[in-house]
Amino acid sequence: MPPTRADRVIEDGLAEVVTLGRRNAAGASEAEERDFFADTIAEYQWARDAAGLAPSTLDHLVQPVLEVCDHYDVVAWRLTPRMLDRYLAGPGKRASSTLRGKLMRLDHYFAFLEQRYAGEIFRRFGVAVESPVDDFNRPVHRGDFGLRVPPSQRAMREFFARWRDSLESARKAVVARRDYVMGKIVYISGVRAAELCGVKLCEVHWESGQWGRFLVHGKGARRSGPRQRLAYLFEEGRDLLWWYVEEVRGEFADDPEDPAAPLFPSERIPRAISALNVATGGLAVTPSTFRRALRHAGTRFLTGPVTELYPHLLRHACATHNYERGMGLWEVQKLLGHERPTTTVQYLSAAHADPERASLAASSRAVQRLHVDQGNLR
Repeated sequence: MPPTRADRVIEDGLAEVVTLGRRNAAGASEAEERDFFADTIAEYQWARDAAGLAPSTLDHLVQPVLEVCDHYDVVAWRLTPRMLDRYLAGPGKRASSTLRGKLMRLDHYFAFLEQRYAGEIFRRFGVAVESPVDDFNRPVHRGDFGLRVPPSQRAMREFFARWRDSLESARKAVVARRDYVMGKIVYISGVRAAELCGVKLCEVHWESGQWGRFLVHGKGARRSGPRQRLAYLFEEGRDLLWWYVEEVRGEFADDPEDPAAPLFPSERIPRAISALNVATGGLAVTPSTFRRALRHAGTRFLTGPVTELYPHLLRHACATHNYERGMGLWEVQKLLGHERPTTTVQYLSAAHADPERASLAASSRAVQRLHVDQGNLR
């Protein structure tokens, strides 16, 4: 069928648009393109700021974009999937969780570009905006298919008993006791390593609740920045922490009377501070140091099928074992500081549940309530 007059008009119009786009792209300088790229970065941060994100989170959002663009010395919309693959497999190689976070932030920025500036970028620079994160390098969260299996309750009891018995013969007794207390507190309270390392002496509230609680600066949900919450000590944690504060904390070189001093200080003091020869608040032990100590203790004292121990696995063990001992889902969610129960459920995937026993227990509770109600009616 021969083309009609309308078809020719449409084709001519499209040709004019393409020609106009190429002419404008040819007239745009490299400096103008880079300035426009900087403007999109700024507006992206403004948009996320309007959504209520913390200032520290805003810089974190655009850091992967700037990192890859600086490496190739190009603007974002000229990145290709192959360029991104080469960078992340070479100079940008990091841990899988770090790469996953960077790819997700890159993809989110390109979604902003496509929605707000795709037309203008094509008109001015002749480039179609398309995310370099495609179906082949798009990350899959390990929670979708991975399973963290914590040690059993018996294995954890034996692990901490062996670790406690080794404290007296440790080369650095004070440091060994500190590491032991940190590991036990993580298992009891379910806090993260970074949360525990950031606790100050003044943030332990012995009078709160039944056994005392301590303030932690938790991880924010959906990039909202750190959120404060009170973590639970329970009876065992209170006794352990009280012993640590009374008997161990004062052995470190900093000032234990300073309320702003860290609860778990580092044994290392910067040379510039030690040269002053005065008591100071000191520095907190870093999460990486605690992870190394916990991994070393797990290698020495942990037995059973699970041989590698790290802080987040202790957090999973805390949730799983409390749930197995009868703590409800809502209480476990409150213990871990989760905003949504669906997140808590992922921590319980290795829990040993018995639906038949739970049904019998529920029936027993219903019978007890019925007897109580009948007694009240009499």
